Amino acid sequence: MAPEVTVEHTYEDLHLSHKRLNVSYTLTSSPSTVCVLLYVFICSLSVVTICGNLLVLISIIYFKQLHTPTNSLILSLAVADLLVGVVVFPLSMEFSISSCLYSRHLFCRVCQTIEVTLCAASILNLCCISIDRYYAVCHPLTYRIKINVHVVVIMILVSWSVPVVVAIGHLMAGLNKDKCKEKCFIDVQLATILGLFSSFYLPMILMLCIYLKIFLVAQRQVRSIQGTKSGATASKMERKATKTLAIVMGVFLMCWFPYFLCVSIQLLNDVSVPVAVFENLGWLALSNSMLNPFIYAFFYSWFRSAFRMIISRKIFQGDFSNTKLL
Repeated sequence: MAPEVTVEHTYEDLHLSHKRLNVSYTLTSSPSTVCVLLYVFICSLSVVTICGNLLVLISIIYFKQLHTPTNSLILSLAVADLLVGVVVFPLSMEFSISSCLYSRHLFCRVCQTIEVTLCAASILNLCCISIDRYYAVCHPLTYRIKINVHVVVIMILVSWSVPVVVAIGHLMAGLNKDKCKEKCFIDVQLATILGLFSSFYLPMILMLCIYLKIFLVAQRQVRSIQGTKSGATASKMERKATKTLAIVMGVFLMCWFPYFLCVSIQLLNDVSVPVAVFENLGWLALSNSMLNPFIYAFFYSWFRSAFRMIISRKIFQGDFSNTKLL
């Protein structure tokens, strides 16, 4: 028999979905089969996330053909998703299994701040990519003027600075609440609501509007050239663009919307969400970082060519940075 340790913890030390009661936990030194399987599953997700985003990073950095403003945004997205795989997955795994029982309360808060920052950065980078696609499709003649290197740098800085400010603000509000107890409850609620709005709901609404506009413009362009020799080709491209947009928004909403909806309901209606539901929705949301490389990179033939050269280790056999990717 493995030795058992009984640990007393109050609500403040546990997961947010636990009830406000004193709880006694019996922890064994040997993990259960469920914990082992959970570790293996989450580690697998983390490895896939890391490998997929590393392929994107190496491709854009190594091949000069991919040195474009648009791919700079995809590079920033890959960095955010890579850090999610390296940092957020392990932290969330430990939190899910131990509920931070082995860590101090401040450490848990800091870990959550890091998670919020990286996940929000990933979402805002997705939003910036949608803006780039809007100008590329709807304003092709002025695209290179409006989406230049300086604009892309500003977009990347905003994508990273806003999550940092929101996360730090939420952390400070939480720490102040510990000092002034119930008096700061409204400040914490306000900080959480602003964080939810700026990190998810505003980017989601913006992305929906942008992709709807892109879809309508693409349809109008196809109708304007119907009956010409290029009509069939344009129709095929329109169907492919529609499919791509549907997958982009469908995967994004499937992954993130249930989690933020759950958080919003719990926050606004003071509803206690079961821990298992809350954490499963969290893992579904994190899986978006694993899927992004497939959505934003694997759709393009030049990325697929780059991936094949990297996986086959061909790039180590000579200088292929100027290779024309098909």
